Amino acid sequence: MEHYLNIPQTVQMMKFVCQEVMDSKPLLTEIDSAIGDGDHGIGMEVGCKAALQELQRNEFSTINDIFTTTGKSMIKTMGGASGVIFGTMFLSGFHKQDEVTTLNVETLAKSFDTSLHAIKKRGKVQPGDKTMVDALVLAVEKLHQSAHQGAALKEGLENAVEGAHQGVEETKQLLGRVGRAKSLGERAIGHQDAGATSVWIIFKSMHQWLEENDK
Repeated sequence: MEHYLNIPQTVQMMKFVCQEVMDSKPLLTEIDSAIGDGDHGIGMEVGCKAALQELQRNEFSTINDIFTTTGKSMIKTMGGASGVIFGTMFLSGFHKQDEVTTLNVETLAKSFDTSLHAIKKRGKVQPGDKTMVDALVLAVEKLHQSAHQGAALKEGLENAVEGAHQGVEETKQLLGRVGRAKSLGERAIGHQDAGATSVWIIFKSMHQWLEENDK
């Protein structure tokens, strides 16, 4: 596999990500039922199904279009805070940015860093609040480190998966500061955040697709 993906490869990777998130609905529902409203898995399934349909029916001329289409589909269909936040994760990184036709570690690091700042501002959340940000911030750090080291995309995503997983594990020890988890106080300790888990699944799926298509 080259150090980058072209447009058709990126589309196929994102289709795979959507399907993997949809297949994770039972896990996400179980996790969210412990400290949330129990509807995170349903929302992610709805958003990713809509995104998958758009990725299947459209042709794309830039990487920007692939990610913004994914994000817009999620925002339109999911509703609620999760729709906005996860839609922003894909939409903001490439929205109104220079158009690119290849996806490498540097591009991915820059885009998700931009999205991270947008999510923190829009959701009024910070690392340590027991949200998806706890996983995303560490994944972004790993992507930046990989970019500085000149890593290939597959290696960079492998590192991002490790960062996201670390973030998920750390949420188990945190008090919830937003949403339903906030009202549970110390009862939320010991449970991982469903949104952080979704972030981990997204990066894990990206890396898995690259592993399976590494020629």
